[in-house]
Amino acid sequence: MVNKITVVGAGNVGATTAQRLAEKELARTVVLVDIQEGIPQGKGLDQWQSAPIEGFDSRVIGTNGYDESANSDIIVITAGIARKPGMSRDDLLNTNAGIVKQVSENIKTTSPNAILIVVSNPLDVMSYVAMKVTGFPRERVLGMAGVLDTARYRAFLAEALDVSVRDIQAMVLGGHGDTMVPLISYTSVSGIPITQLMSQSTLDGIVERTRTGGAEIVKHLKTGSAYYAPSAAAVQMCEAIVNDQKRILPCAAWLQGEYGMSDLFLGVPCKLGRKGLEQIIQVELTAAEKDALAKSADAVREPMAAVKL
Repeated sequence: MVNKITVVGAGNVGATTAQRLAEKELARTVVLVDIQEGIPQGKGLDQWQSAPIEGFDSRVIGTNGYDESANSDIIVITAGIARKPGMSRDDLLNTNAGIVKQVSENIKTTSPNAILIVVSNPLDVMSYVAMKVTGFPRERVLGMAGVLDTARYRAFLAEALDVSVRDIQAMVLGGHGDTMVPLISYTSVSGIPITQLMSQSTLDGIVERTRTGGAEIVKHLKTGSAYYAPSAAAVQMCEAIVNDQKRILPCAAWLQGEYGMSDLFLGVPCKLGRKGLEQIIQVELTAAEKDALAKSADAVREPMAAVKL
């Protein structure tokens, strides 16, 4: 347990993240920040009143400012507008860049030693905005994408094979979007290569469904986007950091030569511990996976270049 974790943005993703953090007792205090008056206060009070039932002692506080968030150990940034049907993550670029910039300026002033986990979309570019504005080292700025994308991939595989999700080992790298790269060469079920258990055509279909997993949910909801799985993914990253678990999780990290790439956030295998990003794990990729990762990087660089800070 750490002293304080702040969640910025009290929408569906942020509020659900705060609730999960409190229930897992990852911090003594969980602060929920949002600019809309009454929303974070009401949700925070509601969550705190669930504590006697769920049996947790983490105090949940809602606020419209950053004073209560001062000296947070970890800050999860979920602020921004959500996708609507037909809208790509990149369509959110300019609006959310301005929001994340303002949030990051406040964080820099009030919690200069925090570890940041960025959830706002487009994820890879918003992670870049947060790092540039705060000036934090790459060890303390991570994007939540790969954990979510991998969870979707594993869920679809488990469903197709009628096996437990616990037995699916997999990892999805690259940008958080249509160019993400599920690593088929590292996908297995209790150690059995996935290619021995399903046809290539079935696997190709699952890979494609993973890439459009967020859009599929948006299409169903019509007026919102996913939040149960994204919040669970962000909390898994927080848990790995708080408990110094040294988990190897796919996260968006600032590359400095790894995988032959530099100066961009991209989903790669990361070792997470109490210091945040403790190591980027470089794995051998097939030629097709290398090409796909390079294309994914190009898809991230384009909107990055369009951001004005």
